Amino acid sequence: MTAGGGPSDLDRLRGRPWFAANEVLAFVLELVAIGALARWGFTVPEGVAASVALGLGVPAAAVALWGLFAAPRARFPLPLAGVLAVKAVVLGGGAAALYGTGHPVAAAVLAVVLVANTGCAEYFRRR
Repeated sequence: MTAGGGPSDLDRLRGRPWFAANEVLAFVLELVAIGALARWGFTVPEGVAASVALGLGVPAAAVALWGLFAAPRARFPLPLAGVLAVKAVVLGGGAAALYGTGHPVAAAVLAVVLVANTGCAEYFRRR
């Protein structure tokens, strides 16, 4: 609600199915990025200990970074530029991890969808 008592632009958008679909897609893409980071970590050829450490540690660090700075209810909310930087590191890292595991086409598709989805989501969330 706005100060005048009417619905805000964001409230009106939230009632639209495409807004909800974009939010669901954003969540799915976040999970895909975390999964890609885990897969990359577990496939590192430096030995079992390194694979387990990276396979668990890199996604855990990404989730912590996201929760602290980029989540809708982040512990330390950042201005838009900071949120986008964190999203670039985590989501871009997921696309890079997908590329690193031998899936360059899937990585490129993921990167394009991530950019489009994040652009739409941030534009409409901050209007």
